[in-house]
Amino acid sequence: MEVHFKPETESRLAELASKSGRAPDDLVEDALAGYLAEVAEVREMLDDRYDEIKSGRVKPIDGEAFFDSLRQRENELLAKRNSK
Repeated sequence: MEVHFKPETESRLAELASKSGRAPDDLVEDALAGYLAEVAEVREMLDDRYDEIKSGRVKPIDGEAFFDSLRQRENELLAKRNSK
C-alpha cells in the first residue's frame, strides 16, 4: 500500500523520524494502529449505547432540554460568582 502525504505533513514526519531515531514507516504504522484502535473503541461504545436505547434500558433525553438546563446551571454559577 502506498500513502501520499501533503508536503508539510511529510516534512513534519521526516523531522519527527530524525529526532526520534525511528523510521518514518514505523511512526506512520504506530500512529495508524493507534487511530484504528480508537475508532474501533468508539464504534463499540456507540453500538452499545444504541443497543441500550433500542432495548429500553436507557431512555434518550431531549437535546434542547438538556442544553437549556446546562445554560441555566451555567448562568446560576456565574451569578453566584459575580455576587461575591
